[in-house]
Amino acid sequence: MGKIFVVDKEYDADVKVYEVDRDFKADLLYFEVDKDYLAKNDSLWFFTEKEYQAKVKIFWVDREYQADLKVFKVRKDFNAKWNKNHPLRNRLS
Repeated sequence: MGKIFVVDKEYDADVKVYEVDRDFKADLLYFEVDKDYLAKNDSLWFFTEKEYQAKVKIFWVDREYQADLKVFKVRKDFNAKWNKNHPLRNRLS
């Protein structure tokens, strides 16, 4: 996804995201990077505080069925990848 901005209202989001509790349930395994230039693909995320700097605006939903994308946060960057084929693949970075 690259650079991400989290919005407060669902209708402002490009993508509604739900964080699952197990990696095998996720469409995308993501890793949060600490520098914006490291967010090079869909699976390496950098959260920005400024909306204009973001490539994608997301909204965290409370229920899995509300989500456009199910994600799981991994601890190592080399584990970050798409888990399944998805319509958003290669459109987020």
